[in-house]
Amino acid sequence: MQSPTAQILIHMNVGANGPDTRTPPSTKTAIERRLLEMNDRRGSEIFEPVVGTDFDSCQEAYGFYNLYSWEHGFGIRRGRSRVNTNKYKLMHELVCQCAGKNDKENSSSCKIDCKAMVRLLRTKNHGWYVSMFVKEHNHRLSVGYDAKLQWNSHDFIDPVSFDFIKNLRSNNVSVGKVYSILCGAEWNSQAVPYRKQVLRTLCAKFSQDTIKDDLKKTMKLLQDMKMEDMNLKVEIGVDVECRVRTMLWVTGKNRQDYFHFGDVITFDTTYKTNLYNMPFALFVGVNNHFQSVIFGGALMREETEAAFNWLFKTFVALMNDKHPVTILTDQASAMKGAIEIALPNTKHRWCKWHVLRDVKGNIGHVYNKSSGFKKEFNKLVNDVMCVDEFESKWLSLVDRFSVSDNEYMVRLYDKRAMWAKPYFKGIFCAGMTSTQRSESANHMLKEEHTEVIPHARVCSPIQQIPRVKD
Repeated sequence: MQSPTAQILIHMNVGANGPDTRTPPSTKTAIERRLLEMNDRRGSEIFEPVVGTDFDSCQEAYGFYNLYSWEHGFGIRRGRSRVNTNKYKLMHELVCQCAGKNDKENSSSCKIDCKAMVRLLRTKNHGWYVSMFVKEHNHRLSVGYDAKLQWNSHDFIDPVSFDFIKNLRSNNVSVGKVYSILCGAEWNSQAVPYRKQVLRTLCAKFSQDTIKDDLKKTMKLLQDMKMEDMNLKVEIGVDVECRVRTMLWVTGKNRQDYFHFGDVITFDTTYKTNLYNMPFALFVGVNNHFQSVIFGGALMREETEAAFNWLFKTFVALMNDKHPVTILTDQASAMKGAIEIALPNTKHRWCKWHVLRDVKGNIGHVYNKSSGFKKEFNKLVNDVMCVDEFESKWLSLVDRFSVSDNEYMVRLYDKRAMWAKPYFKGIFCAGMTSTQRSESANHMLKEEHTEVIPHARVCSPIQQIPRVKD
């Protein structure tokens, strides 16, 4: 029996023509209307596609029926449709994924001639309404959430969730946090009707769709900055397909500061723009008052030896070929090779901040306050000045805490000349081996970046450089 709503939703005649969707569209989707009617529908299915349910488009109807199918444990697909002489679609069916018959023997197809379906007809204003709903299936429905996720249609993300996810990503929310928010809204991950991989794919598409526009905005921003600072220098490295690989910029003040204070620099790529996960690198030094000064910034699509080699050579060229005496970096092997080629006369050492951070990450079970290892290791790194004393205390430390055979600690010891203070004798570091230097520069940018521009697009870090107070 038709509902009162269905009685006024009369399908178009065979000679009709018009748009694919209802005009004007409804102010609320069918899903939103059902949620608002939840209290009035006690004892009945909230998302059941009863006869008379109307939609603005076939896509909206598909999302509605798909949500119902997910709740009940079956998949759906598009079935038959009918058009008139004007190629105007008058009828469309959404069927169970098990509908139809399989013509091939020994096939893994799930088709077993299931009759469950929804038939949609046109409304007068070019929308759609449910004219027939067959609820019964001829097969067992999935009961567990794992089984539900096998159905292809459950990879579909409805328009409401689509817009919500897109808005979160445009506001610099990571994919993991987006999924957590969706799970939190439903209390658990099993209540999210699509797999996390589907979400990753969608977010990757958002990034691809927006990065071209962002690069245009970035170039426009740099042009505007150039109007205010005629000494601004920008260099862009491209790959073989002419895609932007690396972008380096230095302001007039950056160049002036480097001329006076560029003997020692730290180079840090640990900060990443969340939307594209692109490393954002800073060249940082100190002035005569031991205050941080920024010499330039770079965005990188990849952290390869070739990319670093281009970056360091280009940076020195922009600074009138003045090579730093010392450069402090993280432990990336690709960076080491690039420095040897691009800065052959520069002393390369590891920043102590990164060493301490990586020790904690690799032997966290030992590196805690209660064990005493953290305190002893920090004393070894910060206070010991003599090579013999360092060697003796290192052996004692790793033996006492049973990490002498730990693979990471063995590698760290083999590279001790890159980070241990006793091996820095004769190397000018301007006091920048301290952990606070890199940490404060990184924190300084993050604080400005989050406060001023939360989107973290490609152009955002560039906008922050003039704001960061040296």
